[in-house]
Amino acid sequence: MDYKSNPNNIGKWEKFFRWVNGEDSLDSVWEKEMKIKIITKRKEHQKSIEGIIDKIISYKKKAYVVFSVLITVLYIGILLYTASLLPEHGNINNPTNNEVSQRYIERGVEETGALNIVSGMILDYRAFETFGETVVLFTAVMSVAILLKRDKNNICKREDSEMSAEEEIMEKFGSSIPKYIARFVTPISILYGSYVILNGHISPGGGFSGGAIVGAGLILYAASYGPKKAAKVLNYKQITNISIICLLIYFFSKGYSFFMGGNHLHDHIPKGIPGHILSGGFILPLNICVGIIVACTMYSFYSYFTKGDI
Repeated sequence: MDYKSNPNNIGKWEKFFRWVNGEDSLDSVWEKEMKIKIITKRKEHQKSIEGIIDKIISYKKKAYVVFSVLITVLYIGILLYTASLLPEHGNINNPTNNEVSQRYIERGVEETGALNIVSGMILDYRAFETFGETVVLFTAVMSVAILLKRDKNNICKREDSEMSAEEEIMEKFGSSIPKYIARFVTPISILYGSYVILNGHISPGGGFSGGAIVGAGLILYAASYGPKKAAKVLNYKQITNISIICLLIYFFSKGYSFFMGGNHLHDHIPKGIPGHILSGGFILPLNICVGIIVACTMYSFYSYFTKGDI
């Protein structure tokens, strides 16, 4: 009979005959029918839920595309409108052709306290532009970390063990010549970079150039002694925390100066004696912050592109 091949598709008489013959009780038949109905309803309910979820996901994707386009168009419009308000390029009456550069040269030392006009310009007159540049460096490091950082989601155990074995071999049997060179060159590089950073407001140099020198010293150390020893000096958490602290110090320092100056109030920050190390107001600590961020950025790029971790 059909019910033997498919017990779920049996009629009422067949159920009755099975009950008479003692093959099934009415309770068991009823229970089977209820189970079949419950399972069928659950499947239908699950399909309806999956259909609703699929619709929500499709709507979210469409909304994401629409909002992305709108935000992009909005930003482009803001930038174009801002650019249209700028003075005409090449116009002799343009302030950049007379007033701005003349003021930097004539009153730069008096207003910033820095003998290095370039440092006074980028860390005082145009400090927030430099802050944007340092934020770009930090964002670049975080973006590279998201893409290249080695973790459980983007590397298997076999590959991780192979890379760890290679690192151990390099540390034990690597050439000793780079280690001897790094032993002398790394401290000199970091010391000279620090000098360039600390004297950036009274002599040529500053945070960007000094930070690049310090970063080169850290890269030489990591390349010579291996990633494990380098990780004892700097790791991902330390670099992230240090960079965030430096950015916050920079932001609040110049935010305070611009707020007080914009409201014609005295900021009570001494300019010091031009030519002395403790001069230039906030320029010295800002140079230090910029130098640290540049050094961390260079070292982070090297670490992520070579071994995928810091």
